[in-house]
Amino acid sequence: MSEELERILAQLTQPDNAVIQQATAQLKQAFKDPAIIPALCAVMTGAQDPQIRQSAAVMLRTRVRKHWKKISPDHRESLKAVVLQAFQQETEHAVRQSLSQLSAVLVKHETPDRWPALLTLINQSTKSNNPQDRQVGLLLLSKVIGSNPEPFKPHYKQLLQLFGTVLQDLNNPIALYYCILTLTSITAYTGTEEMNLMRSLIPKLLVALKHLIQVDQDQASEAMEVFDELMESEVSIVVPHITVIVQFCLEISADVSLSSSLRVKALSCIAVLIRLKNKTVLKHKLLQPILQVVFPILSAAPPPGEEDPEDEEGDTEGDNENPKHFAVQVIDTMALHMPPEKLFHQLLPHTKACLASENPYERKGGLMCLAVLAEGCADHIRTKMLSSMLETVCRSLSDSNQVVRSAALFALGQFSEHLQPDVSKFHTELMPLLLGYLSAVNQTTVGHMTKAFYALENFLESLGQDIEPYLPTLMETMLSALNNAENLKLKELAVSAIGAIANAAKEMLVPYFPPVIDSLKGFLTDTREEMRALQTQALDTLSVLARTVGQEVFSPLATECVQLGLNLTDAMDDPDLRRCTYSLFSAVSEVSPDCLSPHLTSITTLMQLSLKSTEGVTAHLDEDKQFVLLDDEDDDAGEEGDAVLDEDGENEVDDRDIAGFSVENAYIDEKEDACEALGEIAFNTGVAFQPFLESSFQQVYELRDFPHEDVRRAAFGALGQFCRAQHKVWKETPTEANHQALHKLLEVVVPCFLKAVRQERERQVVMAVLESMNALIKSCQGEALQVPGRLAEISNAIRDVLKKKTVCQDVGGDEADDDDQQAEYDAMLQEFAGEGIPVLASAVAAETFYPHLNDLLPLIMSKAKSSCTEADRSFSIGTIGETLHALVGVAGGRAVAGRLSNRLLPVLVAGVKDSDPEVRNNSVFALGALAQAAGPIVANDYPMMLSLFSNLLSKESDLRVIDNLCAALCRMILSHVEGVPLEQVFPALVARLPLKEDMEENKTIYNCLAFLYSQHPTLVVSQLKPIVSAACHLLGTKDIDKETQNAMLVLLRGVALQHSQEFQSAVMSLPDEQRNKMTMAVSQS
Repeated sequence: MSEELERILAQLTQPDNAVIQQATAQLKQAFKDPAIIPALCAVMTGAQDPQIRQSAAVMLRTRVRKHWKKISPDHRESLKAVVLQAFQQETEHAVRQSLSQLSAVLVKHETPDRWPALLTLINQSTKSNNPQDRQVGLLLLSKVIGSNPEPFKPHYKQLLQLFGTVLQDLNNPIALYYCILTLTSITAYTGTEEMNLMRSLIPKLLVALKHLIQVDQDQASEAMEVFDELMESEVSIVVPHITVIVQFCLEISADVSLSSSLRVKALSCIAVLIRLKNKTVLKHKLLQPILQVVFPILSAAPPPGEEDPEDEEGDTEGDNENPKHFAVQVIDTMALHMPPEKLFHQLLPHTKACLASENPYERKGGLMCLAVLAEGCADHIRTKMLSSMLETVCRSLSDSNQVVRSAALFALGQFSEHLQPDVSKFHTELMPLLLGYLSAVNQTTVGHMTKAFYALENFLESLGQDIEPYLPTLMETMLSALNNAENLKLKELAVSAIGAIANAAKEMLVPYFPPVIDSLKGFLTDTREEMRALQTQALDTLSVLARTVGQEVFSPLATECVQLGLNLTDAMDDPDLRRCTYSLFSAVSEVSPDCLSPHLTSITTLMQLSLKSTEGVTAHLDEDKQFVLLDDEDDDAGEEGDAVLDEDGENEVDDRDIAGFSVENAYIDEKEDACEALGEIAFNTGVAFQPFLESSFQQVYELRDFPHEDVRRAAFGALGQFCRAQHKVWKETPTEANHQALHKLLEVVVPCFLKAVRQERERQVVMAVLESMNALIKSCQGEALQVPGRLAEISNAIRDVLKKKTVCQDVGGDEADDDDQQAEYDAMLQEFAGEGIPVLASAVAAETFYPHLNDLLPLIMSKAKSSCTEADRSFSIGTIGETLHALVGVAGGRAVAGRLSNRLLPVLVAGVKDSDPEVRNNSVFALGALAQAAGPIVANDYPMMLSLFSNLLSKESDLRVIDNLCAALCRMILSHVEGVPLEQVFPALVARLPLKEDMEENKTIYNCLAFLYSQHPTLVVSQLKPIVSAACHLLGTKDIDKETQNAMLVLLRGVALQHSQEFQSAVMSLPDEQRNKMTMAVSQS
């Protein structure tokens, strides 16, 4: 049979399709004969043509991988012997590759101990005096271990000793290469006993890599992945050598004669070290050397006649393998992971030098650097450097060089995204600049137009009411682009900008709504392929409009929108389009959930398919592409009656044959948006969603370990939403079944949240988990805490984050963490945890929570020290205030607040005198909350508090602080009126009305006025003019909710009835328009 088989395989290599088809059919027949295994063995060892020997090895490998159980024991044993024999006599590298991959699959089934001959061969060849033998032995070792590292654990020590020798074999680069690949494979599985051996290899590893770089840069680039493995799985191995590793990576990064991919590997290695071990990098004084190498890279001019990828017209993605791009990412990583004070001190001189340079690419580099600092160092920039940085960027918008102007637009977009609300305060300077810029840009340079729109959009997004004066010009510009532009990209940019305008303008956009909707509908019903990107954008903007223009305006269109979305997903298979449809459905569920209910079956089916789908995931097989055909044939042969499908799914591609996965971003975004939309729709549609809750929950729960962090983040958010949805259903229909369903969910979700807080590596995901858990407890209250010990578990998780003991705060190892300074994102993570404290305080009786609160308070109070940052002080006192406020509403709250008062008062009093207005504001609020919660228990402290407030009132200029002062006085009055000298306090309080900034506190103010009117009517009547005047400012506005508006009117009508003369005279003192408004309001019952 073997000669026949060799003939067939030879035909498969012919360039003639008919011959190949005929040979393929014959091959299918041959595979039905059990003698196929010995026949393939004979061809693999005996054929003259190396390509045929390789084909035989690949087919055997497929056979073994898919149908091991069908191979008889005799054939198995002879196969193992033949493979090793073939391997020893083979001279062609490609065939050796395939033979070692075949051995790897055999090991998977046989385990190393059941194949001693393999271990003997590896042992002899890797220690041979012949360099060629050593290469071949290490090739076999790397494939066998690479596909199956765990069973070799007992041999790791021996292997590491071997590597110590091989890494010094500098004249044998191929041996070095396979040795490093094997080391990379076992790194994730090594235990503590191998640590010291691993550590001692690092210096040899660096020398070996330097040699490999000189021989083969592609192999060196692949071998450098050993650092990724070491850092991700056991960073403590690397830490003692951090200085030499950084220097090694800097040498590669700076060497422009090396390949881009190698330099990118080195730069990304530096970024990972900064992410995982930023304190060690600072301690070893490595920041300056890194900056000295990174700045010349990020500000280098491209080769003559070329442009940077992001400046090329028509470029959308930029070039991933670009050292400039990665150099900027290194700065971005520093901003996200280092304390801003330490970073800026060393970084700013480099940035300033770039910005002042004659060379446009250096100016661009300086701006790119400013741009990427905005996210990680937002608080630092907002509070200390905003106006000077904005001035630099605005000046660069009129630079003579377009490359610099583009970078300035990018920087402005980043500032607008990350430095809110402060950036918006500069709208009078920035909006005319941006509008002028937009009108002057040549519309044919689409790439540059895109950047101008990016800056404008991000700036508009957060403008809120301040957009009003610019609205006519903006909408005129956008509508004209929608109607006239030939260029579809320009239409797409205008549609996107309308979404940003709507986010700011809300109901002010209503006059422009009809023409906008007509345009969007037109785009969404046009089926031409080139309309796809525009349609995606139109769906996005439609979702924004649904949420912003108000229910009355949008509801009539809701049903039509759902139908449009369903039609599009039917007509086109596009992940971006589906993603935007999901966002539209969830927006509609907020405005008119009833329109969605009839379509929930098709909508949830679609979304669950998106969650399940592996589309866009590409597995990179370790196999030569030409053999994929044969693999498929083998499958077909199976289906034709060879009964080869095993129950245990042996025919599936084994994950160890896969060199890696890559996932297209569009499919990741689709999964992320499907999770978010399902959660929101479940919550908004309530009972209607019940039939789909369990299946949706199952699909989302599966994604909590998804490789991409954005999907994990969205999944955790949706799991919380499902619990809140079920809680809402139970509240509306309190049956036992609904109650049990809620607890069934909570018993899965809360433990899964707690595990993620402790074990998840990405800070962003942990923040999302904490946020989701806080929202869940806020909604479900005590229901979420019924499992015995649950309250303690959640409190302990919060404590661990505050003490920096979770995996994503990795500070383990060498550095003591006694430094108050930390990266802003690390502080933000702790803020999310701290927000859980008042949430827990409001969910259970005060006495039950008190022991946990007692543990947590010192951790919160330690951040109120004057040496801490403004953000930390504000967070600390804000958390204390919210916790006291929560105690007001729970059983036993008064006693617990009284017990805490002596510890808290000194901190809060110091906070009232703080230099930062936000800290003062939070301190004033917290003192008011303490008075309200503890009442008469703190009566002795009232005089001190009142004198503190009176002092502050005389010199405070911040309007929000003054508003909170008024509210705090009201809380003191409501809680213990006897402790307040009303004759002095009340007139001073009323004189500060109406509130200017913190409108939510109107509720407190009018509760207090109503209370005082019931107790001391003459006091209120004596101040009637300022009270009526202040109330008039609020009538018919959105500054107060309905409940407060009603309370205010009840009070005013009561006064008008009982003290009509004084009331009339107060009304008469108002200006005409206000007088009429007040008279109307009071006379309507």
